[in-house]
Amino acid sequence: MGSTSVSIETVSKRFRLHSEKYNSLKEKIIHIGRAPYTDLWALRDVAFEVKEGETLGILGRNGSGKSTLLKCICGVLQPTSGRVVVQGKLAGLLELGAGFQQELSGRENIYLNGSMLGFSKRDVDRMFDDIVEFAELSQFIDNQVKFYSSGMYIRLGFAVAVNVDPDVLVIDEVLAVGDERFQRKCIERVKQFQRDGRTILFVSHSADLVRSICDRAVVLSDGVVVGSGTGGEAVRMFREHLLEAGDVLALREEAPLPAEPETAPQGDADLVVPEHLASAPRDEGRPVRLGTATVVLATAAERPYLVPGESLTLRVPYESSRPVPGAVFQLDILGDESRLIFRTDTEALGVPIDLPAGSGTVEFELQGVPMSDGAYDVGLGVQTAQGLSDWREPACRFEVMNPGRSSGMVAIPVRTVVTGPDGPVAGGGPA
Repeated sequence: MGSTSVSIETVSKRFRLHSEKYNSLKEKIIHIGRAPYTDLWALRDVAFEVKEGETLGILGRNGSGKSTLLKCICGVLQPTSGRVVVQGKLAGLLELGAGFQQELSGRENIYLNGSMLGFSKRDVDRMFDDIVEFAELSQFIDNQVKFYSSGMYIRLGFAVAVNVDPDVLVIDEVLAVGDERFQRKCIERVKQFQRDGRTILFVSHSADLVRSICDRAVVLSDGVVVGSGTGGEAVRMFREHLLEAGDVLALREEAPLPAEPETAPQGDADLVVPEHLASAPRDEGRPVRLGTATVVLATAAERPYLVPGESLTLRVPYESSRPVPGAVFQLDILGDESRLIFRTDTEALGVPIDLPAGSGTVEFELQGVPMSDGAYDVGLGVQTAQGLSDWREPACRFEVMNPGRSSGMVAIPVRTVVTGPDGPVAGGGPA
């Protein structure tokens, strides 16, 4: 990564919301300049830089200003103050059907979009077959796009954006519309762009995508940058601000982790809910709170780690301020760079839970852990009918040591048999 590819210089964007709407020409003339309105600042003094070849994610809840910022970067909107400087050719996929003319065919829209990006007809002729092949729309390319499904819109729009050979690619929350196979195809093309050293600005509600794709991410809240960092760090900031804002539908909370993760001895020792939970205010939106999680190893007396194939128990205390029908406890296991390895919850496991008021514990017994060498963070949460009530990440940590010579993320028992012309030559396992 070298020079700056995109520079956002103290950008602010204001919209005026009119409380009264005048329909007739007479009313508009009478009230010209006097119509009551309120100012809505979608962005306030947003400033950051994106280096050449960097993939930057933008996170924020609905209404935080993500799409407005991308529209300012793409030139669709002009900032009220500040400026955006883009080095090189930019292609953007902002929203469903953006830039398409409904009465034109897919073929005609490809040429129209190409001309809007500054390409001649000859340039588009050269790219046309690649665009249609990527979009998989050869049968429908001469149909009017008003008859296209949402998935076909996305396929055509993304195909145009990635085949015009941009220096900067801007993607705004549209990949979720396509089917799973096409999403994988798009993500692979994004990764190819990364290998080619292209600059990418990426907005997604998928924390896993931000963790795995982005080099860095910026978190927006109410139009203001509240932090930036690596993908995992930015996701944590994002969830913390959701929690502070009281958004219980998609939030997660971070809990401080002790300097050394606790490993509980084998046995059923009594677990006491920490005082800070017992004295916490009773919030109707968050009726269940989690305490400090512990890892219970069957081999704790011998060694503080697992070997592949052994079991462990994750135990976390909780306190419920009132009876909670239909509670769901969730478990995440995260590897390097907070990459999700495994996720499940009590609902998926077929364990219905109606919590009584008071304190208790939840245990997840992981039978035959297949992971190989490494330290693994654990995320634990609890969901109610109103949304996520509490979340701890990392809640605790466990280590796995593979005594064998095989490598990789998982340890799979393998038995090998080699035969020759006269019968078995060698055999063995598991590795």
